[in-house]
Amino acid sequence: MTVHTLGAADALPLLDGFDALIDARSEGEFAEDHLPGAINWPSLNNEERRIVGTLYKQVSPFEAQKRGAAMVAANIARHIEREVMDKPRHWKPLIYCWRGGKRSNSLALVLGQIGFRVTVLEGGYKAFRAAVLQDFPARVNRLHYWVICGPTGSGKTRLLQALAAAGAQVLDLEALASHRSSVLGLLPDQPQPTQKRFDTLVWSALRALDPTRPVFVESESKKVGNLTVPAPLIDAMRASDCLRLELSDDERVALLLEDYDLFIRDAELFCSRLDALAELRGKAVVESWKTRARAGQFEPVVRELLTQHYDPGYAGSTRRNFQKFEDAKIIAPKDRSAGAMAELALKMVREAG
Repeated sequence: MTVHTLGAADALPLLDGFDALIDARSEGEFAEDHLPGAINWPSLNNEERRIVGTLYKQVSPFEAQKRGAAMVAANIARHIEREVMDKPRHWKPLIYCWRGGKRSNSLALVLGQIGFRVTVLEGGYKAFRAAVLQDFPARVNRLHYWVICGPTGSGKTRLLQALAAAGAQVLDLEALASHRSSVLGLLPDQPQPTQKRFDTLVWSALRALDPTRPVFVESESKKVGNLTVPAPLIDAMRASDCLRLELSDDERVALLLEDYDLFIRDAELFCSRLDALAELRGKAVVESWKTRARAGQFEPVVRELLTQHYDPGYAGSTRRNFQKFEDAKIIAPKDRSAGAMAELALKMVREAG
């Protein structure tokens, strides 16, 4: 039997060296967060955990352990039948549960007895989470960032996508957060991840970046929707070099109408988002916007959202939060089109070396 344990801090740089990262927790725990690239082999699923927990409280720990053992054994048998039969002898999985206890060790014991080289993550997911948070400052500070600033609708996300296509290193926090970082930013078909999941996604993205090359990132606030950008990263971004993306007001309005076409197809969804601005802009103004939106007059509403809501606070907020904004180089595509953004991105990549 070959079963070893590995501390979480030691495991972080070695994760890519395992053939599989196996999460033995329930599907609910897995959905909240998990190691990058992990697969879910529940020792107990959500309902089984509920049953065992009820037995533990209402009958006795001994009865709960018997029932739980039977369920775990049956689940491990199914996992082996479904996932393991084609694995070669040198297959090397890393297994973890919540705290590196019974659920991961039960699976590791059986796989180890088969003859696989099994590693159990000491302390489980809880230790991994702590190690990630401790690793964040070093992971962030080894990189050099170029922060793309620009008012709403200037095409920051489009430029990031063009930069990625041109081979540049990009950290797209809005994509990781499943949110466009504005009152209209929630994506109805893409719920935001949990904060823990977002932290892991950001950490995983950071560890894939080359410290010898610059990283382009958008000038986010501390919050992206309901999620908070990890403090070491937001601090580093605010101290980094800035680029100021400029686009004409007409192009910005047209860009937003293209990017938020979902709301044009569903005026009531658009109006429900505008309600969040009632306290800031006044109920009468918001009701006027909603009335015109329901009448299909989206262009003037979007233009007023830019001039009356987004733009007034943008410059002051950016100057306060990004130390080098005043020295930012101005970058300006010919228009909002994909071709213009690609042309600008190629120029930026060449200048960045």
